[in-house]
Amino acid sequence: MLNRHAARGMSAILRAAVFWGVVLTAGGAFAQSGIDPARGKAKATACEACHGTQDRPSLPGTPWLAGQQEDFISLQMFLFREELRGAPQMAGALKGFSDYDLVDVAAYFGRQKPPSRGNTQPDPKRHARGAALSKSMGCGTCHIQDFRGQKQIPRLANQREDYLAATMKAYRDNKRTGADTNMNGILYKVPDADIEALAHFLAHQ
Repeated sequence: MLNRHAARGMSAILRAAVFWGVVLTAGGAFAQSGIDPARGKAKATACEACHGTQDRPSLPGTPWLAGQQEDFISLQMFLFREELRGAPQMAGALKGFSDYDLVDVAAYFGRQKPPSRGNTQPDPKRHARGAALSKSMGCGTCHIQDFRGQKQIPRLANQREDYLAATMKAYRDNKRTGADTNMNGILYKVPDADIEALAHFLAHQ
């Protein structure tokens, strides 16, 4: 018998599968109307207040969305809207968004240039430790060797360091789930110091 945590994870998988079934296999309606980043921009104004713009950084602890994988953004917004990811502020912000809106907003952010770290230099010791951990943990297998991500797997390169560390700790501590639970297993029992080194490495790509 499934416990409550496992059952909620299974619900997320099933409901997300339905969403992607609409987008990918029954996506004629999307193709007919066209995915439109301009429509997404109009809907994304409130998002940019926290997630930043090309000219203004995101708030502390809040991820960049510019240059993120479109499929990842739309899937996460779906999970937020359906309250399958615990973030009341996001569920409220996305209330009333249609599936079309989610895809348009994802296209608006995903087709922007990814953020740059500018002249920020990494700490050599922490960067080297993070690089070694990334290799041993196989991060490049799913996120691709340059960490740009693919489809529903997110871009990690140059993401906010504080956000990366907090997210990995949440996966490790079973405080975050999504459409799958792979990350929970990968990060199981990984010490804080290793997570912080890995976040430092990924944030300085």
